[in-house]
Amino acid sequence: MAIKYVKNEGGPTLGYSSESGVQILEVDGKYFKDLSKDGKLDKYEDWRLTPKERAKDLASKMTIEQIAGLMLYSSHQAIPASKGFFPGTFDGKPFDESGANSADLSDQQKDFLLNDDLRHVLITTVESPEVAAKWNNNAQALVEGIGLGIPINNSSDPRHASIASAEFNAGAGGAISMWPETLGLAATFNPDLVKEFGEIASKEYRALGITTALSPQIDLATDPRWMRFNGTFGEDPKLTTDLARSYVDGFQTSEKENETTDGWGYDSVNAMVKHWPGGGSGEGGRDAHWGFGKYAVYPGDNFDEHLIPFTEGAFKLSGKTKMASAVMPYYTISYEQDHETKENVGNSYNKYIIQTLLREKYGYDGVVCTDWMITADEPPTVDIFAGKSWGVEHLTVAERHYKVLMAGVDQFGGNNEAGPIIEAYQMGVKEHGGEYMRQRFEESAVRLLLNIFRLGLFKNPYLLPEKSAEIVGNAEFMKTGYEAQLKSLVLLKNQNNVLPLQKGRTVYIPKRYIAEGRSWFGHVIPERLEYPLNLDIVKNYYTVTDNPDEADFAIVAIANPEGAGFTKEDAEAGGTGYVPISLQYKPYKAEYAREKSIAGDSREVLDRNYRNKSFTPPNTTDLDLILETKKAMKGKPVIVSLLLSKPAVVEEFEKEVDAVLANFGVQDQALLDIISGDSEPSGLLPMQMPANMKTVEEQFEDVPHDMECHTDSEGNTYDFAFGINWQGVINDERTEKYKKEKVKR
Repeated sequence: MAIKYVKNEGGPTLGYSSESGVQILEVDGKYFKDLSKDGKLDKYEDWRLTPKERAKDLASKMTIEQIAGLMLYSSHQAIPASKGFFPGTFDGKPFDESGANSADLSDQQKDFLLNDDLRHVLITTVESPEVAAKWNNNAQALVEGIGLGIPINNSSDPRHASIASAEFNAGAGGAISMWPETLGLAATFNPDLVKEFGEIASKEYRALGITTALSPQIDLATDPRWMRFNGTFGEDPKLTTDLARSYVDGFQTSEKENETTDGWGYDSVNAMVKHWPGGGSGEGGRDAHWGFGKYAVYPGDNFDEHLIPFTEGAFKLSGKTKMASAVMPYYTISYEQDHETKENVGNSYNKYIIQTLLREKYGYDGVVCTDWMITADEPPTVDIFAGKSWGVEHLTVAERHYKVLMAGVDQFGGNNEAGPIIEAYQMGVKEHGGEYMRQRFEESAVRLLLNIFRLGLFKNPYLLPEKSAEIVGNAEFMKTGYEAQLKSLVLLKNQNNVLPLQKGRTVYIPKRYIAEGRSWFGHVIPERLEYPLNLDIVKNYYTVTDNPDEADFAIVAIANPEGAGFTKEDAEAGGTGYVPISLQYKPYKAEYAREKSIAGDSREVLDRNYRNKSFTPPNTTDLDLILETKKAMKGKPVIVSLLLSKPAVVEEFEKEVDAVLANFGVQDQALLDIISGDSEPSGLLPMQMPANMKTVEEQFEDVPHDMECHTDSEGNTYDFAFGINWQGVINDERTEKYKKEKVKR
């Protein structure tokens, strides 16, 4: 396939496929793409006009079927298709293997682009930047030649996580730059660093053909048990608000502005902030990807505070783009928060949450896209990762689409087929008339098209694969990401200044037992015994031994306890299935849990009560590993490396060890740079670390900073914004700005 380019003097360079049938029009000495193939210059083809003018013109020309396709957001797509992020099946259909060894489109992808007019594709894994660029070019050439020539708006979930076992070399590149997880970015307490991340990530996204980021996740993680805590900036509204603003500014504001846009350009990436109006207050800490966690509750009457990162952060940017271009509501039913119709339905179905609050009260006029698969039928049991139509399970699939549209939402995440949207349109025609529904569809079309026009995709959606390879994961980006990893590490304890430990000493690193489990999507993870750190990297710092008697010190690498709040074992034993989520390693009995659940009908409230029920985390062996190592080392230093995806109860082991270094997803090399003293720790806790499970059970799901925090053997309290460096407890401009007093109830 040949891509041709036409340069406008003092204007944009146009890119088009020689096979798409698009011709170039010359008007007033300027060149334009005749995307409609009608031989004349339409307003939407005129790059001299504003994106809003062009979007309105194009929306008026589109059929209902084409607008319905624009409202779709694909299920997860890998490049090639056989490299799927989710093995086996995800949306009920097997992954299409065709095109698996190239940048060719799969049969499924061709089908939804050609037959359903889908123009928003969610990309997961890619084989390489070159393959991603070539796939993008093939896909853009295909759609350029049909209909009105609307380009594809590709998107991605966050993809800049660190690979722990990868070795960092200042002069080497990688598959993509590596950074700490979102919670690790928060641990830097540095909005400028977060903005820099956005600026770098957006360049890498654009080089991969990705023009929308399904991020940042700016829910206030006010319940410490929530499994999605790690994707947030933590529990604090001020810190989250500042980092949300910086993140979106970094992604959206371009150094290379387009000629007719304000702040947007060829380095810009749309930011879809999530999840309105906040999903961090799930009842009992349970998550709404499953039916057992479908309710967000507000026992502290603190609903409004969860809106602040959106209304004061993502919607009030410092940069020229002004506000995040898209918003994703969460799956949850925001229980008893609808003050108009009193409906308890999932947020995307709730007109009060979307239209009254988001659209009218807060004036948001960007794209609103549902979270993935909310219109699918609910499964027969509540612990299957599929179908999230919470509160509207009784409606048909088409009726669910109609309710979402009437609530003010523009787009359907994870839906490849336009049929149900067209059915919903017909329902609206019967109820409101054709003129009303045409206007309603065009309203969403304009919002969706704006996010394509502003990024210059109508001018040139094509990439140079060799250029993509140069940009993605280049040495400079890798170095900046690695430096951010170092800044995200939080030293919690350093008894007798045991750290740093000089290079060349001998270290004992015990293997860690990983119990059999299941991934987020239900796939079996086998049990295993493995070294938790890459020994080849460790050997660059220390001599490694398997004999504790020969070692000068030990490093024990563990993770926080995990749990979802529901087990099949309890259900199969005759229980309700609901169990506590424990943040401690020992077996836990929920004697301090509330006596009665908050949300739902009387049967549901009874079912979800877990008071006096017990749960043992699958990694309870992490505690055993620490205590066994402590005994084996016979008084020699024991350093704990604690990987945190949410808070943990550390009182079970903290007094037994000499140092505790917390991280939020970094390369092993970053840990060793701190332990050896090559770098000094500077991170701060972006959340509280609870003293025990009693305070976890008694805190309110919707209120930040309302737990009793752990106090260690050195007299330090692991509260929000706590961290130490080689000199002691960190007190600087960051702690002065963000440190909070505990909530008193």
